[in-house]
Formats: sequence, C-alpha cells, structure tokens
Amino acid sequence: MMQDHNLVRHLFACETMGCATTICSDKTGTLTTNRMTVTAAWFGRDIHIIPGHLPLDEVTKELVCTAIAVNSSYSSDVIITPSAPLEQRGNKTECALLHFVQSSANMDYHSIRQANPEDSFAKVYTFNSSRKSMSTVLRIAGGYRVFCKGAAEIVLAKCSSVLDESGTTYPLTAERFDVISQKVISSMASDGLRTLCVAYRDINTSNGRQDFGDNAQTIDFENENSVVSGLTCLGIFGVEDPVRPEVPKAIRRCQGAGVTVRMVTGDNVETARSIARKCGIIRDGDESLVLEGKEFNRLITDELGNISQMKLDKIWPSLRVLARSTPKDKFTLVEGIINSKATKHREVVAVTGDGTNDAPALKKADVGFAMGIAGTDVAKEASDIILTDDNFISIVKACMWGRNIFDNVSKFLQFQLTVNVAALSVSIISACVLGDTPLKAVPMLWINMIQDTLGSLALATEPPGDALLKRKPYGRKKQIISTTIARNILGQGIYQTVVLLSLLFLGQSGSFNSSVLFESLVEVLLLFFSCLGPKYFEIHEIRQIGHVAGDPSVLYTLIFNALVVMTSFNLINARCIHNEANVFTGIFRNIYFPVLWTLMMVTQVLVVEFGGYAFSTTPLSVEQWGISLFFGVGSLLWYHVLRLIPTKRRKMPFLEM
Repeated sequence: MMQDHNLVRHLFACETMGCATTICSDKTGTLTTNRMTVTAAWFGRDIHIIPGHLPLDEVTKELVCTAIAVNSSYSSDVIITPSAPLEQRGNKTECALLHFVQSSANMDYHSIRQANPEDSFAKVYTFNSSRKSMSTVLRIAGGYRVFCKGAAEIVLAKCSSVLDESGTTYPLTAERFDVISQKVISSMASDGLRTLCVAYRDINTSNGRQDFGDNAQTIDFENENSVVSGLTCLGIFGVEDPVRPEVPKAIRRCQGAGVTVRMVTGDNVETARSIARKCGIIRDGDESLVLEGKEFNRLITDELGNISQMKLDKIWPSLRVLARSTPKDKFTLVEGIINSKATKHREVVAVTGDGTNDAPALKKADVGFAMGIAGTDVAKEASDIILTDDNFISIVKACMWGRNIFDNVSKFLQFQLTVNVAALSVSIISACVLGDTPLKAVPMLWINMIQDTLGSLALATEPPGDALLKRKPYGRKKQIISTTIARNILGQGIYQTVVLLSLLFLGQSGSFNSSVLFESLVEVLLLFFSCLGPKYFEIHEIRQIGHVAGDPSVLYTLIFNALVVMTSFNLINARCIHNEANVFTGIFRNIYFPVLWTLMMVTQVLVVEFGGYAFSTTPLSVEQWGISLFFGVGSLLWYHVLRLIPTKRRKMPFLEM
C-alpha cells in the first residue's frame, strides 16, 4: 500500500476501507491539483482574462499589489525560473495572487514586503474556517490602513464602496451588490473558479482616537467586526484549481463499486457545484443535493438548535456537495451518517482532512485519511492512513486493497478447509473400516506445513484488480465464508474424498485376513469393495487390518500423491470465490502464484520419487502419475459442475400471490 501512496498507521483501517460505503472528500488538493492560478479579475467594471492587459492606473495598481503582498503569509512565495516550472511554496491560493502581482501587474512583491516588515504590523487577523478571510492592519501617516482578502461574497458584504479601474470610488448599494454577486462572483464560480475579494480601509486617528463617522471612539483592535468593516473593494479574482485528470474516472469506479463520494469544501457553492460536475460527483438531471453549511445546519436542527438525527436522515442520502462548510459541519455530517438507521446496513464512512480542526472528523470516521503534503501534524496524528500524494486516486486504491485483503483471506480458507475436509474424511473412514490410514504422519505433516504454506503464500500475494470495484461493499457484518465458498469447500471435499476412497478400496485386489474385531461391518464393506471388479491399477500388495506388508506402500503413496495433486489443482479453483467462470483469469498478474504452484508440484515429485522411508513413499509408475494428474485436472472440471448449484435464494412469484 505504501507503493500506492497509502501510509497505514492503523492496520485495521486496511480491511475497514474495503467495507466503505461513503467517502467525504475535501476538494482542494485531493480532487484538484492544488496548482492555483489567477485566470480572471474584476476591478469595478468588467471581468478581465488573466494573463492579459490590466487597465489600471498606477495608483490603483500599486494599492492592489500592496494589499496582496502585505496581507498574506510571508512564508508564501513563488519561485520563477526560466528553465524550470513555476514553484509555489506555502499557501497555494496566496501563491496564485502573488504570481499575479509578479507576472501580470509587473510589480515586485518582495520589495513591497521589505518596505512593510511583519514586525511593523499593528494587528493581524489570521485566516480561519469561520471568518473565511484574513486582515492585516498597517500603520500609516495619520492613522492605520486595513487590508482584507477572503471569500468574495463574505468580504464584499463588509464593503461600503468600490474602487474602479480608473481610481474612481463609487458607493456599493444593495442593488450594485446584487449585480456584482450575480454577474461577477456567480459567473466566475460557475466556471469552477475560486472567488476572492481584496479590499482596504483607511482609519484616520487623532490623539489616539478613531474616525468612525459621526461617532468617535477609542480604537479597539480586539473588536474585529468594527475594524474590518466599511471597506472599499479593490477587486475580485477568479483562481483556477484544475481537477486532477485521473479523478473523474476514479469517482466513476467508486460509484460502480457502490461507494458514494461526497465533496465537503469551504468554497463558494457555485464553485463547488462546478467542480463536482467536472469530477462526476453530480450530474445534470439527477436529484443530488448541493447545500451550503448554513442551509445544511438549518435543515438538520430542531427548534432548540439541537441536531435531529431524523432530519439528518432525510438530507444525507441525497447530499453530494457541502459548500462553505466548517470543520464542525464535516464532523456533524460524518457522525450523522455513521449513526444513521436510514439504510439496511450500517454505513462505513471514510473522510479526508488536512487541517487541525479536521481532527475530530478524522477520529470519528471509520477510516480517516490525512494529507501527507498539505496536512498538519495534528491531522496526521488523528488519521488512520496518510495519503503521501494528497490524491483521491490513492483513496480508491486503499478501497481496492481493503477488499483484496478480505478476498485473499476467504480464498485461503476455501483452500485450507477443502484439504482438511478431504484428509479428515479419508483418515476417519479408513481408520474405522481398515484400522489403518493411508495418510501417515509425515505425509500429513508435509501437506500441512509445506503444501498449505506455499498455497497460502500464493493466494495471499494476489494483487488487487479492477474486478474488486465491480461489486458492492461487503458490509461490516459480512461472513468471511459465504454460501458460495461453503459450497465449493463441501463440493471439492466430497470429490477428493470419493476419489481417495475409490483408490483405497478399488486400487488393488488381494486377500484379506479380517480380525474378529471387524468381522461384522468391516468384513461386509471389504467384501463389497473387493468384489466390484478386478485389480484396477495393477498394484499387488497383501493388506491386513492395520498393516500393509512391504512398507512403504505403493497404494498409500498413490493415495497421498493423488491428494496433493488434487490439492494443487484446487489451489487454482480457490482463486474463485465469486462463482467466476474462468479460473485462469489474471493468473499471471501475480507472478508468485505460478512460481509457487510449480514449486509445489516439483517438490511433490521429489518427495514421492526420492522420499523413501522418511516420507513413507515409494516411486510411482508413469501410469500412476497419470492417474493422479487425471483426478487433479478433474477438480477443475468439477468446479464448473459445482457452479451449477445455486447459492442464492430465489423468490418464487407464486408463493407471494
């Protein structure tokens, strides 16, 4: 799994992921590339395509670039090298804006930062998931200047005016606000762009007092709402974060596997809807719900403000996108799905997270995925699996591995129990009838220690394939031995038992010296089998109850060899636990399987031909090897006979009338 970019911290998460029915995924960096660029900008009049000509006067351009350069983390940086691709360090959204300043506005943001060092800031309101914005307060002559950037509709709601391209300021009325929201913000968002608004405000002070219009009051930087208000909008930017090219196909595979993918993002609802449509999470004409966090909370709470599971059960089955959400909304959704009784089986939820505030949701989920690149240490500690590439396709691979682990354990049990059924049946029946067993201690030890070990290795190393995602999730209470596997175990066990008993009783004709202990049932059975015909395999041995003269026995060696050969061929059958028609499908995808199978057959030849007294064997003739191979291949054909036996109950229409 590490090769598939899954760093597993808790082993139980591997198998649990195979049962997953819901994946609540972040957007940025998981479904998208997290390589952000500014592709559109609005400066009070028209939307401009970036890169392109910027019709800004020098004063306005300098103000816009200063607002971007200063009001961002100074750890965010863009490295532009002519011979290498653009390198973004730090916050990708800020890097996109800084690249706009450097390339489109042709201004050096490093010089702006040097003129305004961080220790000169009067106050910084850092970005968080609740305020959806970041603000920085600078000291200027006669007062302070506040720069603010963040979610377009949130920052624009704090503005009272707009500075256009020519440097003219006009008031932001309610009508203009609606026009900008529809024609600028919604237009960009519908193209899948993340919309950001940049604004500023000058605070004039005199003797430690602040000008708030008619009401003068002491500056209180702890009161963010009063400081970051009455702003002037400098511009709205559309930042593109392309969908990873492999994501739409991966989501289709999840949907085909019965796993519902839900996007939980902090972006604008129109941006989230557009990205979800590009990813295939929602489709035109379906009944999928796309909600904002506030609307989601309104629909699931009762009159007292408490979360109602009954109301939540009406929402989450059709919810596909939760936009403008907070970490608390993510936790509420995950907890609600897990506790829901709306479906027949309990939902198994996987969730992704990268921030510190995502830790509760990561802990609550059945499987928590943290981002290895963008994730915080707190998120990684709370997770079960770390995605080292932050890619959604790695989650799909984790789901495949989870189902593959379950399947491989089932395959091994099918193989192992079949051997046990045959070996125990022959040993018990022969011991009761003859007082002796053809499967001696050392050959049985060979079967259990060598054959089963090699067989388990061959089945355990089966890699995950695409067929795993063509079935519905198993469910947490799925029995590891299904009715199909039980049918195969009993069917193949009966086949091998019948073959071995036939070899034992019909393999030779000879004289019998029955003891008084078995003079009733034993003598009848022996006479019955010995009188069925002449000697079948030309094995001439004098057998007595509990003893075979001329040990080691050719007949017992033949029986032992036939069991091992049938077991080896049944190893191929054991790869099929879902009634597959072709037992050889993908047999060479796992190079270990043909190698180990060949090793089993080669070692069996060596044991039979050269084992001697150590293994209680004697060399067999070509005819006797042919008999063993005949019954071994017969197990492959017998599997197709067993496939005709139904394992699922079919409803009878006439019984429902």
